Amino acid sequence: MPRRSLPPPTLAPYAQVKQFLKEALSHGQYPPGALMPSEAELVAQFGVSRMTVNRALRELQTEGLVDRVQGVGTFAAQLHRVSSQLTIRDLHDEIAARGHRHDALVQLARRERAPAALAARLGLHTGDAVFHTLIVHRENGVPIQCEDRYVNPAAAPDYLGVDFTRTTPTHYLLQVAPVWQAQYSIEAALPSAEEARLLGISPAAPCLVVVRRTQQRDTPITIARLVHPGSLYMLEGAFAP
Repeated sequence: MPRRSLPPPTLAPYAQVKQFLKEALSHGQYPPGALMPSEAELVAQFGVSRMTVNRALRELQTEGLVDRVQGVGTFAAQLHRVSSQLTIRDLHDEIAARGHRHDALVQLARRERAPAALAARLGLHTGDAVFHTLIVHRENGVPIQCEDRYVNPAAAPDYLGVDFTRTTPTHYLLQVAPVWQAQYSIEAALPSAEEARLLGISPAAPCLVVVRRTQQRDTPITIARLVHPGSLYMLEGAFAP
């Protein structure tokens, strides 16, 4: 394995592994398609658990920097796949990175029957069971996102047993059903009456609405409608040739 200086120990263990590999990628140590260090090698090098290494690799994968093939290994991503991207990030981590406090108010968490349109998008039959959660995320006590999410039980059978006041659906789903593909739609729109009430805003207040659908190989995982008050949200992106 190529030798590079290790990141400073002030970083969380998973962040040390992640930064080490990102620097190696940025310096061209692993050209597109090259096999990256194995989980066992990284566990031995950093003296951390396999779960810690797995989180680092999973975040690199969701950022489009590596490809992971079960039973084979981790590979540097092809350049065309990382040229322009929207990254799936855990809202709790975003808020914590700003030094603020995140909490969540669970409005709904139940098993329902999927109507035809929803069933088609989740690879189910009309009337099949689907998991439904409605959660308001707050930053320092201020509502910043209304998350209305449907989950395919085949992808995350224990989803409704999770305490979403302690972990976010995004964090949990990335652990149990790593994303291979994501589709987004983003628009400026007015909230529904219920969304306006939950966010504490006027029904006439403009919002940024993100609808995201993810899948793992050929299995759809989830569809989420994420509504953010326009005055409290900014969409950022990055481009690299």
